[in-house]
Amino acid sequence: MEKTNRVKPHLSLLTTGQMEQIHHYALQILSKTGVRVDLDSVRELLIKRLGAGALKEKIVRFPAEVVDWALAAAPARIELFNRRGRPAFQLGDDALHFGIGVTTLFYQDPLTGELAPFTRKHMQDMVRLGSSLSHYDVISTVGIVQDVPTPLSDLYGSLEMLVNTTKPLVLLVSNEGKFSSVLDLFEHLQGNLAEKPFLLPYFNPVSPLVMNAGTVDKMRIAIERGLPVIYSNYSMAGASTPLTPAGTLALLMAELLAGLTISQIFKEGAPILLGMLPVFFDMKAMVNFYDPQSILLNLACAEMMAHYHLPHCGTSGSGTGWGADLIAADTYWMNSLTYSMSSGGLAPFVGDTLGSKVFSPNTVVYVHEMIDQTRRLIDGFELDDQHAVLEEIDRIGAGGSFLTAPSTLKGYKNGYYPSPVFPRWSMEKWQAAGKPTAAQVLGEYTAGLISKSSAPEDHDQLMAKGEKFIARLTA
Repeated sequence: MEKTNRVKPHLSLLTTGQMEQIHHYALQILSKTGVRVDLDSVRELLIKRLGAGALKEKIVRFPAEVVDWALAAAPARIELFNRRGRPAFQLGDDALHFGIGVTTLFYQDPLTGELAPFTRKHMQDMVRLGSSLSHYDVISTVGIVQDVPTPLSDLYGSLEMLVNTTKPLVLLVSNEGKFSSVLDLFEHLQGNLAEKPFLLPYFNPVSPLVMNAGTVDKMRIAIERGLPVIYSNYSMAGASTPLTPAGTLALLMAELLAGLTISQIFKEGAPILLGMLPVFFDMKAMVNFYDPQSILLNLACAEMMAHYHLPHCGTSGSGTGWGADLIAADTYWMNSLTYSMSSGGLAPFVGDTLGSKVFSPNTVVYVHEMIDQTRRLIDGFELDDQHAVLEEIDRIGAGGSFLTAPSTLKGYKNGYYPSPVFPRWSMEKWQAAGKPTAAQVLGEYTAGLISKSSAPEDHDQLMAKGEKFIARLTA
């Protein structure tokens, strides 16, 4: 009997030589061009470590040996917990974890497609929706709440995130001055955030090559509190980064290594995920978009992080389309499939559309279907004597039927993808159902999920406690 041999697809993009070349380009940018650091206190800290010769005005140049030290100092694995303190998953292995979000201004109704300003109710419903769908491992800040006083938007939005799920959270705070207050709120409700971390604050530099004051200050605060952080940059090729993929990759990688180095100077061994959102900029339409080159850059970044032995946070392919439509499906499918066959990481931003200004619950549900099918694909299949069923083939023979064969009866329910959203109708059944479009079926199914998605049992208690905390801040 031959040993079990599982056939599994895998996608590899870069050779070892190419990874070394990309690293060399990034180091050259860091040591020659440098990075602008806008916060005085951080520049002073860097000079203590790098020497006065590394600074010219606000430009800091990073020598290769310090970057190498930072790469060795940062941990290769980050364990995340749910907010009840139970292990959730580990970042830095070969698995890909998905999440919903992020920071949209509008909400798209699943039934009508109409847009409305994003509210607390929308945040509540979307967090519960993401929490109810098993393939989403994290909930990212879904939208910017607009039905509360603007200075309190981050606090109320973050409160809705925490009380409506127990899954790990990716936190984005729009008002830089409220970041510490949001962490204070979470500590007030959950205690020590660093002991069993369920919270991942997310930070962006400003491309090209600017470590803006708000980013480095929030990163310092999070690291000092013992939290793991995500440091990810966002390109607009042809505008904020070079039009060539190689130029964009080199520049963004230099920014990531600068952020990594700063994080380790803040605290050696600080857990950090690095990644990029590599979009293009359409100078005629004045919009940004993902295309196949963007997907390749995401894969290249994932492989570079695996090469560095660092956890990776990449793109979900979000923001394209006009809702859960053919345009959005194009990019989501391409990204989900290729990323799933690569080095793994975190894809925390499923669901936004219309240039990332709008959150689409239909997209969340549709991409959940994609993830399920993608995981079935990358799981492969067994190639061995047992699964080849040669004796069964011989017994049934030419012209026979496998409808009642033992292998069919044993594996029927798990042998193909059973969509909970889209029924497999014949033409006659589709006509009898009123000839609905797939979009209509998706919208009705999504609306039903939203209506049934419930809060954790401690919702009311935590909400009351959080509301009192916010009220004291404004008293």
